[in-house]
Amino acid sequence: MSTRFLLLFGIIIFSALHTEAQDTLSQPTSFMASAPNYHKTRFIYASSLAGVTYAGFSIGLYNSWYKNYDQSNFHFFNDNREWNQVDKAGHLFSAYFQSHFFYRGAKWTGSSENKSIYLGLLGGLLFQSTIEVMDGFSHDWGFSAGDMTANVLGLSGFYFQQKYWGEQKITIKENSWPVAYGNQQIPSVSGQSSTTLKERTDQLFGSSALEKALKDYNVQTYWASFNIHSFLSKGNKWPEWLNLAVGYGAGNLYGGFANSWQAGGETYQYKTNERYRQFYLALDYDLRMIF
Repeated sequence: MSTRFLLLFGIIIFSALHTEAQDTLSQPTSFMASAPNYHKTRFIYASSLAGVTYAGFSIGLYNSWYKNYDQSNFHFFNDNREWNQVDKAGHLFSAYFQSHFFYRGAKWTGSSENKSIYLGLLGGLLFQSTIEVMDGFSHDWGFSAGDMTANVLGLSGFYFQQKYWGEQKITIKENSWPVAYGNQQIPSVSGQSSTTLKERTDQLFGSSALEKALKDYNVQTYWASFNIHSFLSKGNKWPEWLNLAVGYGAGNLYGGFANSWQAGGETYQYKTNERYRQFYLALDYDLRMIF
């Protein structure tokens, strides 16, 4: 699928949802502010950027994740027990973030609130579904109903808040903190060979800081950050910028389902530390209320 086709596809999707828009425009007060009415020039910028972003995302994803693996007929794969479900939290976060991002872009062009909400849903669904479809045609993976469920939960979290509250009182966030893996020796089950923890993690998560931030589930924490002020009665004294956040993460994950793997015809098991989950409760800054 060519970049030109993907760009055209993205623009067509956005154009189809703007067919009733008028070309009579009101200028926004600043470049970053949402336009009060449909703004043709901004729409062209936004839709073109969306198309280019989708094309780059799709091509980059295919070349970095799928190109070097065998392809197969479309099939399903149950990965609900993998990675202590940190990957599912990642899907929920990504779908939420993308839908909110596309919503803000649509508002920037002067689209109505309802149209912007549905454009947000469409953008998030398009990006996340692309991943699932590529998984479905990959021999080593498959279309995951669990991943898609997490995507829908993320989209729903954005939709219902924006539709019925008119704001995001609960924001989904992610942070990662790098871990330095050592050269601890891990003998094979047969005792004929050995590897190191660093070799295993480089194989799983990559060796660069960016790769590890994206792929290493040991370093990722996902948060639901509640803006307490917005839930209390008008005139309350709780600071608008101070949130309460609950988080989830995991550690000692060196395989999808278990800390065992095969390499070079040998089987390895890492038994030094057990896999675990972590739950967090923390205060959080809501930067939207500060800047």
